[in-house]
Amino acid sequence: MNHYKYEELEIGHKESFEVEITEEMLDSFRKITGDMNPLHRDDEFARSKGMDAHAAFGMLTASFLSTLAGVYLPGESSLIHNTEIKFMKPVFVGDRLTISGEVAEKNDAYNTIRLKVGMRNQSGAKVLRGSMQIGIV
Repeated sequence: MNHYKYEELEIGHKESFEVEITEEMLDSFRKITGDMNPLHRDDEFARSKGMDAHAAFGMLTASFLSTLAGVYLPGESSLIHNTEIKFMKPVFVGDRLTISGEVAEKNDAYNTIRLKVGMRNQSGAKVLRGSMQIGIV
């Protein structure tokens, strides 16, 4: 876990990590949220809608932004204020995602940073993009 203080961060500072999407992750997310949409559990149904297989939950992939802020950038002193995301492509079981963040702005009056965030799959395709405003407490 990183321990960046506000003063240590500069615009352009980057951090990233990787995660592989598993069927167990989808099962756990389904149990927690109660989302039983067949696009996320039934290959045949998903194929009938033009997908290659059942897709991971978009909000499951977006939840890794919490890990980005809480573990990597800035780490233990983070408090997420706002997140804006756009899902670009579906994610599937077995995909290996690289989650990245870059400090795009700093607000000295409030000790907040804005991260430009993104996720790419193992082929380099962008699957999510957005920004986060994070307070550093």
